[in-house]
Amino acid sequence: MINHLSLSIKIPRSQEETWKAITNWQDQSNWMLQTKVWVTSDISEGVGTKIAAITGPFNKIYPRMKHLGLLDLMEVTLWQPPARCDVLHYGAIIKGGGSFQVEAIDSESSIFHWSEEITAPRPIFLLVKPFILIGVRISLARFRNQLE
Repeated sequence: MINHLSLSIKIPRSQEETWKAITNWQDQSNWMLQTKVWVTSDISEGVGTKIAAITGPFNKIYPRMKHLGLLDLMEVTLWQPPARCDVLHYGAIIKGGGSFQVEAIDSESSIFHWSEEITAPRPIFLLVKPFILIGVRISLARFRNQLE
């Protein structure tokens, strides 16, 4: 079953500045809660870019203790700078699609829209949904604070 999650946050930067910050994949490690992010492909932007993220208490020492985290493998499937990026989650556990959109408000601010379509049994999804949303809210607030 496909399950939907989404959150939005106002960012005190232009659409272009927000896009540049959000697509700096490795830098996501600085604001994503308990997560280390890295590019696994030869390209780092555009369709076909592959990204990995490990989330868990020992993310900084991955791959040691790799079983104490959740590995998310992604590939960029849509690339429309500075407005939209879609990814396909193709890991062993996390499957589905993700999207972020950066909407211009004016020349100095934008809104970052994050959404996920997660393929999982509904009871399991409903059990983990509150924790995912709390983690994403904290991460997006950290992203915004990093840009202030």
